[in-house]
Amino acid sequence: MARRDTPEINAGSMADIAFLLLIFFLVTTTMDIDTGISRKLPEKQPEDVEPPVLKMKNVFEVNINRRNEILVEGDQYMQIEELREAAKKFIDNGGGTAEALANENLKVCSWCEGAKDPESSDHPKKAIISLQSDRGTSYATYIAVQNELVGAYNELRDRYANKKYGRDFDKLTSEQQKEIKTEIYPQIISEAEPTK
Repeated sequence: MARRDTPEINAGSMADIAFLLLIFFLVTTTMDIDTGISRKLPEKQPEDVEPPVLKMKNVFEVNINRRNEILVEGDQYMQIEELREAAKKFIDNGGGTAEALANENLKVCSWCEGAKDPESSDHPKKAIISLQSDRGTSYATYIAVQNELVGAYNELRDRYANKKYGRDFDKLTSEQQKEIKTEIYPQIISEAEPTK
């Protein structure tokens, strides 16, 4: 009896099949897309321009430590839920005098509903929120704090838009929104480099 040779499997099309499977999995697989924080970076200032002199009463300091605790104004621990109201009070204080604001070409904040505390911010255009975190701060806490600070501005803008135009800020024309964003409640959040 003659020995039969075992037939070989034709592997010529295996590469084609592997390539097609690879394409299939690449096309059908969903990828998680990381979301970021939308920020417009400030324009580079000419070197001969002096930075403005800041009064410390116009700076609202928010620090997040490595244990995700929020320290406001250097000595007050605060929960994330309390941060929005504290920021709104600071931004909307309007405590500047007419004489002091006239020197800086600003009108007295007639739309501000704050306490007019002379020890707090003078005007919404001068109110700066300074946010600093630690390298050990969790990303979730940092984003939650950011959301509360931006939410404070959004609520103030909505309140003003409803008073003046009778509708929410996001329903206004782009010109009306620009006016509120630049002249009434400009969002000024300064983010310092995280501490070690």
